[in-house]
Amino acid sequence: MLAALSTVNDPELHRDLVSLGMIERAEVSGGVADIKVNLTTPACPLKATIQADVTRAALGVTGVESVQVEFGAQVRTQATPPLPGVKNIIVVGSGKGGVGKSSVASNLACALAGTGARVGLLDADVYGPSIAHMMGQGTARITANAEKKMQPIEAHGLRFLSMGNLMPAGQALVWRGPMLHSAIGQFLKDAAWGELDYLIVDLPPGTGDVQLSLTQSVQLTGAVIVTTPQDVALLDASRAIDMFRKASVPVLGIVENMSYFVAPDTGLTYDIFGRGGAQKLAQSFGGLPILGEIPLDTEVRQDADAGRPSVLAHPDSPASRALTQVALNLAGRVSVQTFTGSLEPLPMA
Repeated sequence: MLAALSTVNDPELHRDLVSLGMIERAEVSGGVADIKVNLTTPACPLKATIQADVTRAALGVTGVESVQVEFGAQVRTQATPPLPGVKNIIVVGSGKGGVGKSSVASNLACALAGTGARVGLLDADVYGPSIAHMMGQGTARITANAEKKMQPIEAHGLRFLSMGNLMPAGQALVWRGPMLHSAIGQFLKDAAWGELDYLIVDLPPGTGDVQLSLTQSVQLTGAVIVTTPQDVALLDASRAIDMFRKASVPVLGIVENMSYFVAPDTGLTYDIFGRGGAQKLAQSFGGLPILGEIPLDTEVRQDADAGRPSVLAHPDSPASRALTQVALNLAGRVSVQTFTGSLEPLPMA
């Protein structure tokens, strides 16, 4: 059976499942092949392809009449985990405000958690925190555990921390750079995050103190850049990409948010902010991947205001399906990054 399964490649890593150590069990009894595959992430975007390929290969084995495929998942980390118990830290940045970065970050975190991954969400936008409200926990307060570490708040199947849960609503935070650096360090290292597959970090706009503090404090798995299609947003997004590259942080991909609008009454599509800007941006940086295009949808805004991200509140809406696909694509990119040490697929064996 293993010989047959060695002909099945992981579609992203381009190496066979056996040599990658992804086959946990492969047994045949009474004409039934019982196979367990441990994926590189529970959010594998090509799970159906792997199942079909494994089934086809197993049915080619003499005596096998049917195939049962079970999936597990083992998310990998870098050689040295960025934080104790935290396998991957992914920052979501934009270069400018108003492009829906926090909405994208919160929905990506919830979508990943929905696949069974263990997910944390850190609101690093200290001056303008919005994650607490988007997660429906604006009045909750952060407490300390027995070890005097900050206890993340739990909501929607994940854990999160936000300055919005430490400060009274509407109160301005007037801090200089060193205080920001200290706060980010505490959120990262003095919090009881526990075991996480992914820690998603919602960055503030720009390329300033918080971004520098993060890149200097921990080894980041990579960055996701959120932009809208118009040129003024792309200019700032390009600055964010340049900053991450200078800091040796891999750019995992670009998300084009508010990419288009579909009128609910006519079904006509309108490119309110233009369209395809992210593709131009990706090409200007040597062909960065586009993780997805998210349509402009009033439900996304309404759901954020209501404290329940759209991928949970309206999972079948076009925007939610697009956001979920972005999360799966992101998980696939992270798997390639952690398996190979780069964003290039493994060479063919």
